[in-house]
Amino acid sequence: MNNKTQLAVGILFALAPVMATASNNMIEARGAAMGNTGVASADYLTAGLYNPALTASFKDNDDVGLLLPAFGMEYRDSDDTVSTLDDLQKAIDDYESAFSDPLGKLDDINRLLDDLEGNKPTTVSASLGFAVALPSELVSSNLYSRGYAEAIAAPIIAPYNATDNPINDIENRYQNSSVALQAFAYAEFGLALGKSFNIAKQDIAFGITPKFQQLRTYYLNASVADFDVENVDDSLTEKNAFNFDLGASWSLDAWRVGLTLRDLIAQEVDVNDHNGVKKDTYKLNPMVTVGAAYNGSLISAAVDLELTKNERFASIADETQFLRFGVEGNAWGWAQLRAGYEIDLQETADSAITAGIGISPFDVVSFDIAANYAGSNQVGAAANLAFTF
Repeated sequence: MNNKTQLAVGILFALAPVMATASNNMIEARGAAMGNTGVASADYLTAGLYNPALTASFKDNDDVGLLLPAFGMEYRDSDDTVSTLDDLQKAIDDYESAFSDPLGKLDDINRLLDDLEGNKPTTVSASLGFAVALPSELVSSNLYSRGYAEAIAAPIIAPYNATDNPINDIENRYQNSSVALQAFAYAEFGLALGKSFNIAKQDIAFGITPKFQQLRTYYLNASVADFDVENVDDSLTEKNAFNFDLGASWSLDAWRVGLTLRDLIAQEVDVNDHNGVKKDTYKLNPMVTVGAAYNGSLISAAVDLELTKNERFASIADETQFLRFGVEGNAWGWAQLRAGYEIDLQETADSAITAGIGISPFDVVSFDIAANYAGSNQVGAAANLAFTF
């Protein structure tokens, strides 16, 4: 198992208690393939993940829909920190067990510390989701569960203070250098409700999602020689909250515009170490997103713009704000080919290309997969299975 996989799997196991009981904050595979769009392009089955007003967007022959696990995972390591840290730990082990050429091994350690200094944080995220949708002319409903976990790790490298004793100088440097990991996970259970109105020959829908949230944070700060993600669950801090999402959409023929406000009530959760000492704060701030889409029988296209920044950890420059584009080609309702592109206006994440395919025989069962790519150090994948009756 390579370094990146070890980090990702380690974080997933550390955060498993919240992931196992919930679902996903990363979007399902169709939206993920189309640049993570969905505010105006989602359907009644995935509306709870994007815009509750879209629960009212269904066809006359739709009776019930099931979204069975929608799973996604993303890895971002812009400066290849994980591989460099792994090399550094091996170099430290070699030095501490060596009987010859200690200065040469220390030079390798010092070079690797220089490589880590100033690196951007490494981020791993994962998600899982379920939904049951019941379309109705009276009020459409979508009962869903989703969970999301993300971890951000950043190296804190001590400066090199040269004296006439280089061995002692480099030893002091690596012994005083560390890696700080902060993680956030949440489980969310919600009921999205939507109703469509015909106003002046325009289809306008409104939606609301009351939901229960379980929020968790974790913290770990360990020396570069001893850092191990498996120790992160010793610092669990937990908070429960009640929240709302609001949504609206306007439709004319195949065109649609959507607006959504997620997490109407801002939440903050302390990030504490294993001794209960506060180290940071995680902010779950309200997010406003606007979207536009053309939902044709053969071609669909969508664009989403986040009007607010996603703030996350207070002490880390990890804010994101995405502009997203997506397109889908539909082959007679049986197969779909999708592509997209997303740009982080805050320049925390690299711009990513997305793509995916869908298979939907008889418009009853659909299997979707997606991937995103922004270079070898930023990749992601998503998949889901859905049934509509």
